[in-house]
Amino acid sequence: MEYVEQIQTLITDNLGPYGPLMVVGLLGVFLILITLPVLLRKEVDPLDRLKASAAADDKKKGKGDRLRAASGKDRLEKYANFLEPQNAEEYSAVQLRLLQAGYRSKNSVRIFHFLQFALGLFGLAIGGAYAMVQSAQVTVTAQDLALWVLVPGGIGYFLPRYWVTRRLQTRQQNITNAFPDSLDMMLVCVEAGQSLDQAIMRVAREMRGGFPDLAEEYEIVSQETKAGKDKTTVLKDMADRCGVSDISSFVTVLVQSQQFGTSIADALRVYASEMRDKRVMRAEEAANKLPTKMTLATMMLTVPPLMAILIGPSIYAIAVNLGR
Repeated sequence: MEYVEQIQTLITDNLGPYGPLMVVGLLGVFLILITLPVLLRKEVDPLDRLKASAAADDKKKGKGDRLRAASGKDRLEKYANFLEPQNAEEYSAVQLRLLQAGYRSKNSVRIFHFLQFALGLFGLAIGGAYAMVQSAQVTVTAQDLALWVLVPGGIGYFLPRYWVTRRLQTRQQNITNAFPDSLDMMLVCVEAGQSLDQAIMRVAREMRGGFPDLAEEYEIVSQETKAGKDKTTVLKDMADRCGVSDISSFVTVLVQSQQFGTSIADALRVYASEMRDKRVMRAEEAANKLPTKMTLATMMLTVPPLMAILIGPSIYAIAVNLGR
């Protein structure tokens, strides 16, 4: 710490009160200028090289303008090596988390990391401006200066992750609450003579107004099934996108019913009854938690006024008598 204070004093004496901030800023710019070209360097994919060669050949033959499709290129694509995880497992984990939060764009991972980077820099800029104003008014230490600059940057960096986590929890809660009703409606449709695909389409259409998250998942299942995708894969993808244990169990029941040739209506009837019982149990659990949660608040809001009413007059009388 003594060396740090000596260095800070030397910089302040030579460069003025803004000296430490100027040195930190110059070091940051220097590191950015050195590291960004390395991080932003993107290796040329051999497939892209083949596509470019084929496009050049088509253009020479006069067919390039006719065969080329108008496609808007993502502006962040050239920064993909910097904005996207290079590890396949890490990339898949982030992509699955964004899917479960409801962000299905193919560039969602890239945009998520770009927001983290941009908001982190914005927080550093705000912290630097605040540190500049404070250092002009009072003498600050190096520790205070680092806290003022780094804390807003850290908040800006972790803000998108917090937002995605909250969005994921809210969406999973909405899906969990809507799932028993969707099973009852699906059971009615199947028993009325509709197939499972038609029942899913009808449930998605009927639940769009009240439960849009679950209705959107059913619509995706219906569209992928129409496109010819395997039904088992479609259902498992739905379970991965939702991230809810009830949906995963439901998908397992449907897959097993399809594989063993049992009645889907019977499976839906049993599982819908279990989901209704489970929803009642969740409601009872939440109700039983309320007294425990309210105990502390009740004590804090009730005991002090009660003590003031009961003991207040006695304390006042004692104070008056002692004062005499």
